[in-house]
Amino acid sequence: MVDSVDFTDIRVAEDTIEAVVDVLESGRFVKGPLVERFENRFAETCGVDHAVAVSSGTAAILLALEAAGIGEGDSVFVPGHTFFASASPVLALGATPVFVDVDPETYTMDPDSLATAVAAADNPAAVIPVHIYGGMADVDAIDAIASEHDLFVVEDSCQAHFASRDGATAGTVGDAGAFSFYPSKNMTVGGDGGMAITDDADLAETMRMLRNHGRGDEGVHRRLGLNYRLDETNAAVGLRQLDRVRDWSERRRAAARRYTDRLADVDAVTTPFVPADVEHVFHLYVIQVPDREALADFLADRNVDTGVHYPTPAHQHPAIVSRVETPELPVTESLCDRILSLPMHPRLTDAEVDYVCSAIEEFYQ
Repeated sequence: MVDSVDFTDIRVAEDTIEAVVDVLESGRFVKGPLVERFENRFAETCGVDHAVAVSSGTAAILLALEAAGIGEGDSVFVPGHTFFASASPVLALGATPVFVDVDPETYTMDPDSLATAVAAADNPAAVIPVHIYGGMADVDAIDAIASEHDLFVVEDSCQAHFASRDGATAGTVGDAGAFSFYPSKNMTVGGDGGMAITDDADLAETMRMLRNHGRGDEGVHRRLGLNYRLDETNAAVGLRQLDRVRDWSERRRAAARRYTDRLADVDAVTTPFVPADVEHVFHLYVIQVPDREALADFLADRNVDTGVHYPTPAHQHPAIVSRVETPELPVTESLCDRILSLPMHPRLTDAEVDYVCSAIEEFYQ
């Protein structure tokens, strides 16, 4: 069987187990030194001044927006092709998500669609470019539009740990970046977890208060906040993962190159497009095909695990449709009918990639 996600072996190395045991034996489970150490190392690796560890990638997006003062009456621009959690924090803050279409090759936010949407929106306030599948959006073009209209920029980097574009690391171009450590991501913390990064000291301080019931260093609750903290066992795992994630991403890139080479002559298959200035980290390897369900069933019969990320456009979920006016986004809607995620993880072997590709070739013969 060729699985799309591998949760074992490299993700639970012996030193990781020892680090977690050390935390359990210490009795210090929250608000301890490991979270701060993890934050400092993550910030250093990204090349920013501040990192704020939180309970999920969703929390990272939410707290960045909230710390920037985004709320009721504000329009926040989100790509239609993304996971629901890119948009749900906007609604949770009482703001209005405005969905824009994506580039048909990279599947990331289309700057032209963004510019059109900003010009037509009431009270444009923020934009959330999503680095979907591990490839960075055109953040320079998006940032230029944001600067022109004074938009706060949160890069949703939850699938793009240490991806880069034109030398800039994911999460570092905008005002803030948000990362997820969910177990299937390129790096994890042994459960849910997230990180918000920024060069803005005031923004970072506000996010730290908001994650801890709005409490300042002196113990006074200065804002209305909730509990979005990361715990010490999560940080212990994250520190070990941080040592390995770049190597794992290189293994993902190698598997992606082999997929692309092997599938190049299968006319029905559109393989991922990677711009020359992008270092993709391939959280997912996503193809487009005209007959997705039939191919997925064919591969399942041959013990190949596949997925669809995502079958429903973000702007068409009932929780969205019931709250905001939803646009027609033709590129997004077409993609959601054609995309199929093939197995992708760091332990994927050449033989496994070849097996998947041979099965796809067989289907289209």
